[in-house]
Amino acid sequence: MIHKNIAGAMSVVAILAGSTPIARAQDVLRIAAGLAGTWENSFSELGQNAGFFKKHGITLQIFYTQGAGETQQAVISGSADIGTGVGAFNTFGAFVKGAPIRVIGATHTGANDLTWYVRADSPIKEKKDLAGRSVAYSTNGSSTYATVLAFQRVFGVTFTPVATGSPAATLTQVMSGQIDVGWTSPPFALDLVQQGKIRVIARASDVPEMRNQTVRFMTANAGALEQRKPVFIRYLQGYREAIDWMYSDPGAIKAFADWAHVPLSLAKLIPDDYYPKKNILPDRIEGMDLVMADAVSFKYIGAPLSQDQLAQLLLVPLK
Repeated sequence: MIHKNIAGAMSVVAILAGSTPIARAQDVLRIAAGLAGTWENSFSELGQNAGFFKKHGITLQIFYTQGAGETQQAVISGSADIGTGVGAFNTFGAFVKGAPIRVIGATHTGANDLTWYVRADSPIKEKKDLAGRSVAYSTNGSSTYATVLAFQRVFGVTFTPVATGSPAATLTQVMSGQIDVGWTSPPFALDLVQQGKIRVIARASDVPEMRNQTVRFMTANAGALEQRKPVFIRYLQGYREAIDWMYSDPGAIKAFADWAHVPLSLAKLIPDDYYPKKNILPDRIEGMDLVMADAVSFKYIGAPLSQDQLAQLLLVPLK
């Protein structure tokens, strides 16, 4: 009797196994995303909420940083598998020092988004008025830092660059008079521009050579990538699908507005005015010779990377 019961139970299990799909466990990736609330760093979270990563068998654990330097450290230490919005200078500098990082995508080519502003009552009216002032950037090695250094060359002025952290922290310092010129990445503070409380004084696109350079990367921890490369490839598949959705579905703009806590009217300005789709495609890497030349000039690296070094670092597209 016992043997018959066992056999019967096994038959039931066999039937159920044949008729019910077995759920595949979701692979987990830890994502360090620079600057919560920005369009460029929203794709992982909004894409997860919309189901694009689950479809590829991936669950994301996402945390946000104050800027590229902090994001890169999370990747290097292994506390994050992937970092988004990491400055190119910082990446080159860390790589040549032996840091375990690889570039698996771009997060921004051009620099249409980065914006510098002053209080409405500031005596700074033109770019030449930046001379002798304090000008904000997020963290060392970030694309905001690269831009601020380039501003001095392009505008022909000398000022004091100051690390101020996130757009929110920067705004507080500008409005309280601790610093003369702040930086932001829309949509943050766009409402204050519209209300006339702050004035835009410069954008990163004012630096001609930055318009066709990949200024921010998606980096991966080299050890994690080597061990679980297929998972990273699936993540990028979901990431590309999330981008397509963000630029084609009005519901995605509403999701972004809710996530970033900004009015829908402001959110609608972001894709066209600050983040055209061509600029955030992960497989678009451009202008590396110019980026490396600037990295050498600003002493992030001693010499341009060799072709072998670039081939080891830049794994785009990831295969």
